[in-house]
Amino acid sequence: MSPSGEKATAAGVYDWFLGGRYAGEADIEAAIASQRAFPVLARTVLYNRQFLQRVVRYLVGQGVRQFLDLGSGYPSSGNVHEIAQELEPGARVVYVDHEQGTVDVGREILAGNPDATSILGDVRDPEGVLNHPEVGELLDFTEPVGVLMIAVLHFLPDTAEAARIVRRYVDHLAPGSYLAISHGTYAAGARELANQTATNETYNRQVSESAYTRTFAEIESLFAGTTLVPPGLVLATEWHPEDPAHEHDEEDEASAVLAGGVGRVDPRG
Repeated sequence: MSPSGEKATAAGVYDWFLGGRYAGEADIEAAIASQRAFPVLARTVLYNRQFLQRVVRYLVGQGVRQFLDLGSGYPSSGNVHEIAQELEPGARVVYVDHEQGTVDVGREILAGNPDATSILGDVRDPEGVLNHPEVGELLDFTEPVGVLMIAVLHFLPDTAEAARIVRRYVDHLAPGSYLAISHGTYAAGARELANQTATNETYNRQVSESAYTRTFAEIESLFAGTTLVPPGLVLATEWHPEDPAHEHDEEDEASAVLAGGVGRVDPRG
């Protein structure tokens, strides 16, 4: 916690790791402390952003033209609207965050972009998000939507409750929609696991949103109601890598603690 007593936010910490300019003093302190505990954390954050960008490119390639980004943080540093609208002008994006300050900055960033906005909402309140008037103005849920839950579900401590929340979003989606999730998972080695645990403890002491790690099986349970598209739930770096020859380096701690996958909503029988 900073000397002023201010607590860092997940959005601010994430933005600092990505080289953004919106992190406050408490965010920077928390980011540096977490990085000291787990030196590859900055690279993990980068891998997470790269996963998001590959997902958006994939979904646009599948015909998706509208996106709901839950727990988005600041819409900067190569975010959804930039990727989607470069590939498909007119693609529509709604960013959702539960911090008013983050939303205010997001609206400033997106001023003048009629096809993207940032709204105040909580991933834990699907009805509140889905019934928000600005969501209804930009997104048509009778058509495919890409719902992005990128590094957000690890803020929900109860896996069964997290799965129920995700399913409420999925049940609102038209066939041909997609759900993308990235989530922290457990490192393989004892030393790496100890470092990761220390990082979580450091992070949770200083950041207003506590983070929780899950196993692959627990993360896969969050995709209920969808069909995982190949290659399924994998390390995020292994999901449609830019380099087809990419192979996971077992020594890459930054890669080994981040899982990612995409599920497709099929016609309901």
